[in-house]
Amino acid sequence: MSKSRGSNEEVRKLQITGGSTYIISLPKKWVVQNHLGKNSSLRISVEDNGTLSVSPSEFIQKGTPQEAYLLACPEDTPDALIRKTVSSYLVGYNLIHIIPKNQSQLASNQRNSLKTFARTLLVGTEIVTDTPTELTLQVLLSYPELSVQNALRRMCIITASMHKDALACLEKLDYELAQDIINTDNEVDRFTLYIVRQLKMAIQNPRIIKEIGLANARDCLGYRLVAKSVERTADHAVNIAENVLAIKKPLSAGNFDKIKRMSDLAVSMFETAVDALFRNDFDLAESVFKKAKKVVDIEKEVLSSIHKTEIQEIANLRLIIESIRRTAEYSTDIAEIVLNLTVESAITTQ
Repeated sequence: MSKSRGSNEEVRKLQITGGSTYIISLPKKWVVQNHLGKNSSLRISVEDNGTLSVSPSEFIQKGTPQEAYLLACPEDTPDALIRKTVSSYLVGYNLIHIIPKNQSQLASNQRNSLKTFARTLLVGTEIVTDTPTELTLQVLLSYPELSVQNALRRMCIITASMHKDALACLEKLDYELAQDIINTDNEVDRFTLYIVRQLKMAIQNPRIIKEIGLANARDCLGYRLVAKSVERTADHAVNIAENVLAIKKPLSAGNFDKIKRMSDLAVSMFETAVDALFRNDFDLAESVFKKAKKVVDIEKEVLSSIHKTEIQEIANLRLIIESIRRTAEYSTDIAEIVLNLTVESAITTQ
């Protein structure tokens, strides 16, 4: 045994026993620190770069944060407590206790807001204790039950549907459908929080990466950026719906057709970029950029055609058009991330 490049690294020689079995001894200090002994189980993983990782079989469970205790002060607003709860959820706590500080019980508005938020936006979370003196949330969903890819795929399907519905409610000034779109945004937000939680835990413990359905640490960063872009895209569908609520007169068929043509192209770009991500397809991602200039050209055409619209409607229409353009821009952002994740497929070696 010899020391190599720092006190935490050693070089040990491979030995053979029984004529065909290769063995290597483990550092005694490491064995003691992890409370191991004869017949202890070890987890051996082959990493992407060819190295072996050795860890106690219970390493993942021990490395996962378990319980968080959040103190609720009388002056805390429900939103402030929700932010504390979200932070605890995102870093991976499985049990989150909210208890009063210097008061006999939680304020009713604090309790009710937290319960509504947990039920609406925290995937895999149940309220296991609900009393005036304590509210406890437990995360029951484990990694294999809902992979990051599956959660993101659901987000993308919902987001594309929101945009298509937003144009349908613009055509018919369907205010009820517009309100449904606004409410649907909660579904996208809850998957975003779930994905961020899983990715944060994977970064803290790389052995989780494959359990959440990804290949390596670089994928974690890429999927985090994609999830953010998808969330923003859904927000723009909401913006369109909110502006529809402010429009009182239907658009002319000509103006609507131009706006819909622009929207169809933007949504097509979004769906193509997402498809490229799940297929790991560099060329498909590259095709998204070829459509970007066309969106800008259609936008100019639409803006020039709505100038005769009644003045109180123009502001809302301009905001709708801007949201469609932003959807196209977020689609190119996603496509660029896919290019970065799949660039090896486009590189040739001499």
